[in-house]
Formats: sequence, structure tokens, C-alpha cells
Amino acid sequence: MGTEVRNVVIIGSGCAGNTAAIYAARANLKPLVITGHEPGGQLTLTTLVENFPGFPDGIDGPVLVENMRRQAEKFGAEYRRGAVEEVDFSKRPFRLRVDNEWIEARTVIIASGASARWLGLESEQKLIGRGVSSCATCDGFFFRDRKVIVVGGGDSAMEEAIFLTRFAREVTIVHRRHQFRASKIMVDRARSNPKIKFLMPAVVEDIYDVEKGYVTGVKLRNPETGETWITEVDGVFIAIGHVPNTAVFRGQIELDPDGYIVSKGGAKTSVPGVFHAGDVQDRVYRQAVTAAAAGCMAAIEAERFLEAEGY
Repeated sequence: MGTEVRNVVIIGSGCAGNTAAIYAARANLKPLVITGHEPGGQLTLTTLVENFPGFPDGIDGPVLVENMRRQAEKFGAEYRRGAVEEVDFSKRPFRLRVDNEWIEARTVIIASGASARWLGLESEQKLIGRGVSSCATCDGFFFRDRKVIVVGGGDSAMEEAIFLTRFAREVTIVHRRHQFRASKIMVDRARSNPKIKFLMPAVVEDIYDVEKGYVTGVKLRNPETGETWITEVDGVFIAIGHVPNTAVFRGQIELDPDGYIVSKGGAKTSVPGVFHAGDVQDRVYRQAVTAAAAGCMAAIEAERFLEAEGY
């Protein structure tokens, strides 16, 4: 085991992790960033980001993330590819296992994010960012006067559909059951919107057209009768939830029943010296700018914690 104890280890390299790295590096804490299973986070799935402040013409998601990383490295942050396989937060220094090697840290910032749940279709994966999206707030603008579907039956599906009516000509909510998980108020709000239609029970069997490189339609199936049909659409928004990337922290810090980190005020977790940032705790906003802000908060908390401990 290496003898060096790191001041700050940041888990995750999306907006939250990279911003934490910039702040921690500028405070001369020489942070180590473990890039995680999805280096760059969910922004790497987005082609054009138009709602991040300071870019009037928008910026490519992967470029924005790479710029943040370069900025952090310029101030002395170190990046390491790999994923955290195990942690021990029961005593200090904290221990994290990455690729069978243990790393010791005085503070840890968990910015491992949340992954969108997908349908699991090959065509869906190939068309992400080309008409398939998991974020209406990020991508709705590109579907002005277009016809789109939203897949899902919870509150987030209703919210996405309502938001999309600002741009799209027609929004159809596709749900596999006759009943919604969504709250009555959200269903009523969606039903009262003249632009929103409902198609249920129905499941998406395939998304076209991978050959053309953009969405042209979907193949749907009625799960009760087995009947299939094709509908022309310009966009497919998947709203079947997110999964926080916290499995490795179970039993080490307090998580809620869905796996999100329980915040103890600011960026604090249930373990002093371990902090959270971004979608790993935020199930409400999920924006690049809020993740970046959370990364800033976590780094400032870590710096103050280390100062109080005399480092």
C-alpha cells in the first residue's frame, strides 16, 4: 500500500467532479480525481449544451468537460483512469480501492453521478444525441415544431412532456401500463395540455433510423394484444428514471431507499470528511450548472475540514 495520504480524492469526472478539482487544486490541495465508469459523466452524451452560462453559441458537452479537466490539471489536479471498487470510511485516513490498489485520503468528494435508465435497445444507444435523449431541459430546444414521444409513467415523464410542449408540435406519452406512477396533479396537468397525447399500453420495440443517423420513427407494441405498428417521430425522450452510482458506498455512508446520498447540510454526508457533489445527491435539478456549483461547495467544505484538522 502506498504511504502517501492524499488530501482530497474526488470520485467522478463530470461537471461536479471537475469543478471540485478546479477549486481544490487552486487551494493547493493537489486533488486526485478517479475518472469513474463514465469519464466526463452524462455531458459526454450531449452534443450541444446551450444552457451553460458563458457560451452564447452553445458548446459541445464533451468539449465543456475536457476544458474543465484541463483547467483543473493546470492548477495541479491529477487524474487517474479507473473506477472505485471498494471503500472503507470507518476510520481515517479513508481508504479506496482502485484497480486492486488501495489509496488513502484525508477527505473524499463523491461526484459519481447518476446514470439515466435506458430501454436497452441497440438502436437507442446508437441514436443518443441524434434524436434520443434522457433530458428534455437539455435537448428540448432542438425539437421546435417537431413530433416527439416521451417514454415513461412517472412524475418526471409528465414534467418532460409538459416542458417539451414549449417547443414540439406534438408530444405523445408512451407508457406500458394503463395506470401511471405519476401523482394525480401531474397527470391532470399533462392531460389538460392540448399538445399532449397518450398512448397506452405500449412499449417501444425499436427506434429508427440508425442507417440515416437520426430518429425518424419508432416501432411500438401493445403488450396485451401483441400488435405492432410504426409511428413517425423526430425525437424520443426516455424518462424512466435515473440510478445513482452509489452501490460501492452502501453501508459506508447514509443513502436513501433509492440509493441517493442523504445530505447532512451543504455538501456534507453522514461521515465527517466525506462530501457529496452533483447528481449523486440531486434528484431534482440535474443540470450541468447545478452540478458544477455543487462541486465548488464540496471542495470548499473539504478545504475547511482540512484546515480545521490542521493540514
